[in-house]
Amino acid sequence: MQAGAGFKLVKARPGGWLPEDHRIIHDWIGRLKRLADASPRELAPPIAAMRDMVDSDAALCSQIRAMFSEAVEHEQLTPLGQVPVRSFEEFLGLLDVVMTTAPEAYQDIRTSQPAGLIGFPVNALLDWPMATESGYAVFANQLFNQQLDKILGHWCQFLLSADSRYVLTAAPYKINDQTEVVPWLGDAARAEMVRVAVSALGEGKNPTPSCFEEIFDCLSGEPYFGYASWDDFFTRTFRPSVRPTPGTDDDNVVLNACESAPLQVVTHAGLGAEFWMKGQPYSLVDMLNHDPDAALFDGGTVYQAFLSALSYHRWHSPVAGTVKKAYVVKGSYYLENLYEGFKNPRGADPSGPNQSQPFLTSVATRAVIFIEADNPAIGLMCVVPVGMAEVSSCEISVSPGQHVDKGQTLGMFHFGGSTHCLVFRADVNLEFNFYGETPGLDANNLRVRTPIATVRR
Repeated sequence: MQAGAGFKLVKARPGGWLPEDHRIIHDWIGRLKRLADASPRELAPPIAAMRDMVDSDAALCSQIRAMFSEAVEHEQLTPLGQVPVRSFEEFLGLLDVVMTTAPEAYQDIRTSQPAGLIGFPVNALLDWPMATESGYAVFANQLFNQQLDKILGHWCQFLLSADSRYVLTAAPYKINDQTEVVPWLGDAARAEMVRVAVSALGEGKNPTPSCFEEIFDCLSGEPYFGYASWDDFFTRTFRPSVRPTPGTDDDNVVLNACESAPLQVVTHAGLGAEFWMKGQPYSLVDMLNHDPDAALFDGGTVYQAFLSALSYHRWHSPVAGTVKKAYVVKGSYYLENLYEGFKNPRGADPSGPNQSQPFLTSVATRAVIFIEADNPAIGLMCVVPVGMAEVSSCEISVSPGQHVDKGQTLGMFHFGGSTHCLVFRADVNLEFNFYGETPGLDANNLRVRTPIATVRR
């Protein structure tokens, strides 16, 4: 890809939440600008409230204006040599348009190959301002995050409505000369979702069919395949035979909690650490929201994996046991590790949440689910699903005191990107199996409910 003068190589966008081709995002933002200009309107109430809050807070206003200015100063370091959103006022107007849109699927017209989606539309608007030092200060601001939460909640209502499902069946149209928007339930997008599901690895023969309608619960003869909204489609479920639960008879076997790609395994994790630093160490006390039981995991093992945009987005219990605690921790939005921004000499991360996943376990919205495993060799363990960017909505479907079977549903992510951690005590000796995958941002998905570790006594 051609870049502006002085361009430094930036990292890719693992997970597919934003297109690899930065021109798609640039042209998508251009389309938002045209829509905003063609139909001027009052800002949605929570967006107008954010504008008023910033205007009344001199320090915050200065930081916000600085983050856009700093991004423009660094624009020669961005892939296209420019920052498409150049002011807070422009951002608010574009954000207002996003409130009545749902994520679209894209296809390369020349090759008929998938070109991704903008599953993080707000992240796309803030790509480069959030990578600045002033951006770090802005998105660490509690009041600003509270107002972002209200705005994203407003968008949630649209994504839960029938109006949001237009993207499932809308006719294709060009976003630029090389890219077109295609319907999610059209042949091209369905084929890509099938490819992602079929390519997931795990124990034994892959039971995944080669047809969308046979993989996911849907009503293919009904309008929108029976999906009531964008969120209903996003949180779609597998048909019962697609993801069986091998290893359920052996309490020493730990199952994969999400359809996800392994990121890393860290042993001897610290109870407390400077998680905002360059190395992004885990800080268990922060990850677990200063829970009194966090101390039980000092020196333990953390396994982290991330979900791609086209993955199944529900969580399942890796062990059989009793839920001791289950709650959601409200966190920040769009806060990325400072060293993954323009401060990184290798170039800024074009999708900050991907490179910042260990950091986000301590600062982003997340669910914390403590489970006392039936197997005493495992004992108390913790499942921590983490919302990355956008709405970051975590819904828990189990309650304290409830016994869960291995592989049973624990909850789900709504709307936005996601990662998750499994946390074990220091005396739990685990042998992991990633089916030939090397953990990292380039890893392939492992099937949900497939065995990923065995307890060695």
